[in-house]
Amino acid sequence: MIAMATMDAHPGIGKRDDEAPANGFVRVQGHYNYNDDDFNSNGNSFDGDHSSMETTCRNNTYMVSKSTSKTNSKNIESHNYEPDESEVWRAYVAQQHFRNRGQWWTTGKRRALKRWSLTFLVGVVQALIAYFANMATKSLNTRKFDHVNQLLQDEVTGDVTEGSAFLAFLLYQTGFAVLAAVFVVIEPVSAGSGIPEIKCYLNGIDLPRVVRVRTLICKVAGVIFSVAAGLPVGKEGPMVHSGAVVAAGISQGRTKCWGVDTSFSKYSDFRNEREKRDFVACGAAAGVCSAFSAPIGGVLFSLEEGASYWSTKLTWRAFFCAMITLGTLYSLKNLDNWWGQADIENLFSFGEFNSISGENSNFSVWELFLFIIIGCLGGLIGACFNAANEHLTIWRMRNVNSSKFRRFLEVIGVSMLVTCISFLLPLIWQRCTDLPDDMAEMTNQEKNLVDLLVPFRCESGKYNEVASLIFTEPDIAIKQLFHFQEGGEDDSSTFSSAALFLFFLPYISLAAVVYGIAVPSGLFVPSLLSGAAFGRLCGHLLHKLDHTSGTFADSGTYALMGAAAVLGGMARMTISLTVILLEATGDMQYVLPLMLTLMAARFTGNVFNEGLYDIHIHLKNIPFLEAEVPSVAERHEIVAGQVMSTDVKCLRPVERAGIVYDLLSSCKHGCFPIVDISSGGTLYGTASRSMLCTLLQRRAFGQPDALSGDFNSGKNLGPRRLSPLVQWDTIERVFPRYPTVDDINMRSSDRECWLDLRPYANTAPYTINETASIQRTYRLFRTLGLRHLCVVNHNNQVVGIITRKDLLPGSLSESLMRGRQAHNF
Repeated sequence: MIAMATMDAHPGIGKRDDEAPANGFVRVQGHYNYNDDDFNSNGNSFDGDHSSMETTCRNNTYMVSKSTSKTNSKNIESHNYEPDESEVWRAYVAQQHFRNRGQWWTTGKRRALKRWSLTFLVGVVQALIAYFANMATKSLNTRKFDHVNQLLQDEVTGDVTEGSAFLAFLLYQTGFAVLAAVFVVIEPVSAGSGIPEIKCYLNGIDLPRVVRVRTLICKVAGVIFSVAAGLPVGKEGPMVHSGAVVAAGISQGRTKCWGVDTSFSKYSDFRNEREKRDFVACGAAAGVCSAFSAPIGGVLFSLEEGASYWSTKLTWRAFFCAMITLGTLYSLKNLDNWWGQADIENLFSFGEFNSISGENSNFSVWELFLFIIIGCLGGLIGACFNAANEHLTIWRMRNVNSSKFRRFLEVIGVSMLVTCISFLLPLIWQRCTDLPDDMAEMTNQEKNLVDLLVPFRCESGKYNEVASLIFTEPDIAIKQLFHFQEGGEDDSSTFSSAALFLFFLPYISLAAVVYGIAVPSGLFVPSLLSGAAFGRLCGHLLHKLDHTSGTFADSGTYALMGAAAVLGGMARMTISLTVILLEATGDMQYVLPLMLTLMAARFTGNVFNEGLYDIHIHLKNIPFLEAEVPSVAERHEIVAGQVMSTDVKCLRPVERAGIVYDLLSSCKHGCFPIVDISSGGTLYGTASRSMLCTLLQRRAFGQPDALSGDFNSGKNLGPRRLSPLVQWDTIERVFPRYPTVDDINMRSSDRECWLDLRPYANTAPYTINETASIQRTYRLFRTLGLRHLCVVNHNNQVVGIITRKDLLPGSLSESLMRGRQAHNF
């Protein structure tokens, strides 16, 4: 129930009536009571528990109490992508229009040029970061493997003591892992891949420090060392996070880390949540492009997995940003060959895929059914991977994550475990395989890959199959699994079935253990590498069943399908992943096989659980709004009046400064409806917490005698302003670090002053009738990226408010248990 009141000093308003009036309001002492358990501007934690709601009467004051449950998501706020259309905002827009009269170079054109220029800069900077990360990782890995391999050969010849190679390998791996963990200690948000956090940000959730410069530095530096530490992680996910942070920082032109405020974007129109969201979406596309050299896949990734809101203009900007990223990478990797033919192999790719049998495809039409089966198996593997990692994450949240020291020790322990297993597996294999003798029919790509096979204590001219997949960079191992051709039992086998199985099972198990420890890490490359080993193993088994060469496709084709299947089974992506893999392979013959494999993996995996990124979002209790309305709303008839919060705190158009200050101090709500008492309590507009704090801090209020004593009737306000006017650009200048109630110095003499909220109230807030279906309510809230949605009755009186937590599946189920509220039709 909504409760309406003011201070006792206002006659006729502060007294409680014995009965509620017919319009549904109850007069109480204090102010309008309204509950926004959403993400308030002071960092109040999300709370979705609506159970045990009761109305009590204490000291002649109606209060609504709710038993709430604590969650792990603290300091979480929700974005509001729709600007407040207040009088000061309209005046600011009118000034801009007046200045543009008769001019060709208008403010809008200057703003568009700045927007495209900043988007261009985002692409360039992200490409530079990705190039630096790749070069640093390659340099560290090269030095590590060269030193360890040399020690291994010296052990064979007796030049060094037995075990020297293992000790060096352990020191390298553990040392790099410790350095990666140090960056996470400096900035805990930099742990993990960052993709779940960016998905939440684009969904409308402002997670703390996700797009800060310090997060960027720790993320990039940390992932360099975590990859160099030999952990089954990749740098592709962190590159997506990196691109988002770069876009957010460049668009705002301000960093809290160094206190930098560029004059280029100072006080510009880009400092708002809507512009920042669009830049982050472009940055995510640039991040995918820098990781896979897949610009189209990057745009589709932002569309499919990221942004809750999308438009044609945003598509063009994301495409432009990804294009600039790819062009910058292309230029950097061909600096020594500007006037010759570009070396495209320097870009990230899966290597060059060629048709083995001339103009025909590398597979038969009937093998599409085998690819579907591989997709189903990959979806099952991905579901098992996600389930195992989910249980490990729950255990970590209970026993490890509460202490930074424990998380640090876990990194050291896991790193030592990975090192021991990685060194032990080649020793278990023990078999040395001869290098191919006849390489006349091999392509140059295969010959180069043969040179990268690792001997690991083998004689000259031999190599260790398992070590060749471990003691090398993951992208090289992926290329070896894709491109060594094996067509039948008479053909030489570069990697035997037993070696592939011995590598696949421990590697994917370690990847499930590692994802979630306190290091920056991605899962794309580990999923691709383990999936490629699985697919090539399937190809081997099929060739063993075939005693005549040529019935089945070569093992490299099955390796590609296996990589797509396992990655799709883990992430549950379809459209964007298909395009990313196609751009990485550069061969259009695999369009249909990849589509079928990824769809089969997604359908199979969804039978058992969700994608890994969605699982981690839910484990963190983040109120993420899915694209589809929750299934509980489809099975039952639910209206807005059933799910809304009815404990609403409201204000009048003109209010005492002391009342506003006490209201801000007593609650953590982020928005307050303003009601017009002269018209029976109809909705006048809304006031945000940031705006109220700014006005109080700037002492934008009038004298106590500015109004006559009969103000409580609400009929003598008139058009005159009762307090000094603060311009819109002055209020928004400090975005996003608005003043808080702690920054306000409220003197006793100021408490009786009048604060005129009419110029600052959002007089066009989004509202919905209490009888509206939950489907319509959900679509309106999520599509527009709202933070609050006022619920009104047929008389336009506020009867409640809906926030993000009210639309979650758990809250909808609880509203059904409470039963439908009575509506006055």
